[in-house]
Amino acid sequence: MSNAPSLSHGRKRVQLTGQPSELMTNRPALAASWAAQVITLFPEAFPGVLGASLTGKALKDGLWSLEAIDLRAFGETRHRNVDDTPFGGGAGMVLRPDVMAKAIVTAKRMAPGPMPLVYLSPRGKPFTQADARRFAAGPGMTLICGRFEGLDERVIEAFGIEEVSLGDFVLTGGEIAAQALIDATVRLIPRVLGNQASLEEESFSTGLLEHPQYTKPADWDGRRVPDILLSGHHGKIADWRQDMAERLTKERRPDLWRAYCAQHDRDPMDDQELSAQPQNAGPTRADKG
Repeated sequence: MSNAPSLSHGRKRVQLTGQPSELMTNRPALAASWAAQVITLFPEAFPGVLGASLTGKALKDGLWSLEAIDLRAFGETRHRNVDDTPFGGGAGMVLRPDVMAKAIVTAKRMAPGPMPLVYLSPRGKPFTQADARRFAAGPGMTLICGRFEGLDERVIEAFGIEEVSLGDFVLTGGEIAAQALIDATVRLIPRVLGNQASLEEESFSTGLLEHPQYTKPADWDGRRVPDILLSGHHGKIADWRQDMAERLTKERRPDLWRAYCAQHDRDPMDDQELSAQPQNAGPTRADKG
């Protein structure tokens, strides 16, 4: 067993093995659950927000597990160095391939099965809802949190690491991005959300942004809920929601709109494809004069 400290969360899994086990271990495995491993210089950052709300309850209930692996434990020399200056010059430091490789090998040994290796990187492929579904359908994933100027390219190539980005911006490290990616994935695991039907109606589930949502009171500060939502006519409500989703997507995310139209054999420039906006389609403000 590696001497690398890690933080584990979840319920233990009993497993038959030909090797003797320690009576005390800080790496309990979870039975029949989705597993997340995070290689990070800041294991104390986890579970963070993942330990709250529905993801936190699911973590305690054993629907998924979380293992934070301390990269510093694999560092070189008595100072546990994990980075060095870049070849060719330049500012900043680069995470060493030999150090990261040891952490990855340990993570693979601890994993319940083959899992994708994902490196949170601003140069990676944009993360999408389809990626979340893909990751949720597997046994889990191992996430690598970058720091400094990033990770040595050779270890990325050697392990076939998938690079993923949350957007066109740069963070000080991958920990926040890792938590966001895990949250987006874990919520798709069966029984994590109380109402699985809500997954079918939210943004990106059909390739469109979600329609506007309203709740009580029906009249707030002079702004009324669209009449159609109070009509009780489920067919017309469904049509209104579809129309609003299409309009919002076309206005705010032309890229998604073009992809949606291509999938449904529609012309993204044809405004006639969108039905006439229903009466009182959006909240209105009553005349207070």
